[in-house]
Amino acid sequence: MKPMPLNQSPNQSLNQPLNRPLNLTRALAQPLRPRSSVATFVAFVTMALAALAVDTARADSRPMMPRDAPPAYAAECGACHTAYAPGLLPAASWRRIMAGLERHYGSDASLEAADRERIAAWLQAHAGTGRRAAEAPPEDRITQSAWFRREHRRIDAAVWAHPAVGSAAQCAACHRGAAQGDFEEDDVRAPAGLPLSLQRSLRH
Repeated sequence: MKPMPLNQSPNQSLNQPLNRPLNLTRALAQPLRPRSSVATFVAFVTMALAALAVDTARADSRPMMPRDAPPAYAAECGACHTAYAPGLLPAASWRRIMAGLERHYGSDASLEAADRERIAAWLQAHAGTGRRAAEAPPEDRITQSAWFRREHRRIDAAVWAHPAVGSAAQCAACHRGAAQGDFEEDDVRAPAGLPLSLQRSLRH
């Protein structure tokens, strides 16, 4: 019986030629397969889009009230409802609102000429250009805008009517950072006096 060569496996036929050794230099010189290149590109694009989505979400959640708000804005406009951050409406909406203060949704919200001009210029300078202000809402009402209705779609209508809230325009009733233009959902709280049965719709 012939002795088995040292470099031959037990299952290898004596008549079968030995496998050639791997040429490592040649293997490394081979270009990547197209399938691998496509997979790498798709993974890169997916990661880039995910990062963009996170950045967009962070941008939308940042406080939107500019620090240079005219004192008369909070004093006059905030006397009846939340003094909204200008980024919640497009420039055209603010222009129409400021032009019709004598008939401001059923009330006379007239201002002194100097205050009116100062506030109007400030609103135009900081008007919204992002998703929240992509288009003018019906009657230029922030509470009728698409994003507002979407974010509050689970709120019971009785919440707006309850004396603890007042109306959908009273953002500060539930949003502690409303005066700074901060509407983070994590900071929402039920106002004092709101029944537990209505508080449930705030947890969405």
